[in-house]
Amino acid sequence: MGVGGTLEYLSGLLGGGGDHGHGHGHGSRRRRKQTQTVELKVSMDCEGCERKVKNALSSMKGVRSVNINRKQQKVTVTGYAEPSKVLRKAQSTGKKAEIWPYVPYSQVSQPYVAGTYDKRAPAGYVRSQEPGYGSVSGQAGRQDDQLTDMFNDDNANSCAVM
Repeated sequence: MGVGGTLEYLSGLLGGGGDHGHGHGHGSRRRRKQTQTVELKVSMDCEGCERKVKNALSSMKGVRSVNINRKQQKVTVTGYAEPSKVLRKAQSTGKKAEIWPYVPYSQVSQPYVAGTYDKRAPAGYVRSQEPGYGSVSGQAGRQDDQLTDMFNDDNANSCAVM
């Protein structure tokens, strides 16, 4: 067995490489889902609420673990379930639930700008915003876009002088 054969053999053992007539070529690799983490903000007041949400989410197909931080109202679900289905399942418990809307304030360039700062956010977090949305630099960027669109050939109402 040469170097090429050895590499082919090893890649076959590791799940990569060609088909070799076994019927598990590239198609089986596409069907595997990646583990993902879904973070939700769920209103929970007591241990009963927490248990209800945890039981509902744990029963979902593909969910590996459910971690709840009641103080932050945060639920972290790890597994193969789709975020939209996890959100719907959490909402089916009767609790107000949404995708986790916060990011650490260190990841935001201007964390105390209106629209980003949220006094209900857990300590060290601010609301997640679109880049430049609600900030002074974002307003300048939108004005620049408007000016360049004035002279854009694709704009039917653009200046015809050029």
